[in-house]
Amino acid sequence: MTVPGTPLPYVVTFGETMALMRADRPGPLAHSSSLSLSIGGSESNVAIGLHRLGIPVAWCGRVGDDSLGILVEREIRAEGVDTRVTVDPTAPTGLMIKESRTPSVQRVTYYRSGSAGSRLAPQDIDEDLIAGAGLLHVSGITAALSSQCQDTLRHALAVARAAGTLVSFDFNFRGNLWDRDTAGAFYRDVIAQTDIVFAGDDEAAIAVGAGTDPADLADRIAAYGPRQVIIKLGGEGAVALIDGELLHQAAVPIEALDTVGAGDAFVAGYLAELISGRRPSERLETAGKTGAFACLVPGDWEGFPRRHELGILDAPEPVIR
Repeated sequence: MTVPGTPLPYVVTFGETMALMRADRPGPLAHSSSLSLSIGGSESNVAIGLHRLGIPVAWCGRVGDDSLGILVEREIRAEGVDTRVTVDPTAPTGLMIKESRTPSVQRVTYYRSGSAGSRLAPQDIDEDLIAGAGLLHVSGITAALSSQCQDTLRHALAVARAAGTLVSFDFNFRGNLWDRDTAGAFYRDVIAQTDIVFAGDDEAAIAVGAGTDPADLADRIAAYGPRQVIIKLGGEGAVALIDGELLHQAAVPIEALDTVGAGDAFVAGYLAELISGRRPSERLETAGKTGAFACLVPGDWEGFPRRHELGILDAPEPVIR
C-alpha cells in the first residue's frame, strides 16, 4: 500500500500498439472519402489511462521504422507516459481499421501478421524497470501474437516475481489470434503467477470452464493463486473477489457510442486506485466510471478521464446522457 504523502509507485506495461484508421462517418468503408488516423493498443491504453489519473507509468513496445511507428511513439509519449520503444527496421508497424457500418454496428479489422509488435523480445523490456516498479501489467493479447511474445511475457513475469513486483493480468481474449484451448492453457499457467486478474465472464470460462455465475468464475480463478479477481460484465458492471471478499459494482448508466477501449479504461481505473492505496470498493467505483467515460467518445483511449473529471458522472442528470 502507498503511504500518504510519499511518491506513488510506478507501473510498467508492454505490448503491441498499432496505428488506427477510422471512418469519419457511419457507412461502408469502401465509400468513405476520408479516414482519421490515431493509435490503439490494450497495454498503451491502460498506460494512458493510468497517467491521466495521476499514476506514473512506463510502456515498452516495438514498432516499425516507418511513419506509423513514429505516430505510435509520439502519441503515447505526448500523453505523459514514459515510452521505451525499440524500432525494428525489418517489420512494419501494425494497423487496425474501424468501420462503423451503421451508427450502432462497428467492425474492426487488424493488419498485424508479421508486424514489429509481434516480434517483441525479452531484450526490449528493461529488467531494472520492472524490478523497481510497484506493479507490472500484462495482457493476453501479447501472448497471442507469437511464441516470441509469449517468451517475452513469461520473462517479464519471472523478473517481477523475483523482485516482488505485483503482477496484473488481463485475459483480453482475441479469437482471431489463437484458439480457446491454447489460450485457456496459457491463462491457467499465468494466473498462478499473478496477483490481480481481469477477465470478462466469457473469457474466464476459457480458463476455468463454463459457468453462468460470475462469483463462481472468480472463485475458480482465485483457486489458482491471485488474491484479486475482477470479472468484467460490461453493461452489467463487475463482480470482484478481493482477499476473500465478494463485491459487486453496478455499471454507470450511459448511452455508449464506442465500447472499444472500455475494458482497458476499467483496468486503468482499478489499478490507479490500487496504487493510490484506496479500498477495494473505491477501486471498483472508479473503474466503473473510467470504463463508462471510454464509451462516450469515438476512439480507443481519447475519452479516458482525468482525475478531476471523475465526478462528472455523479450528477443526477448528466448532460452526457
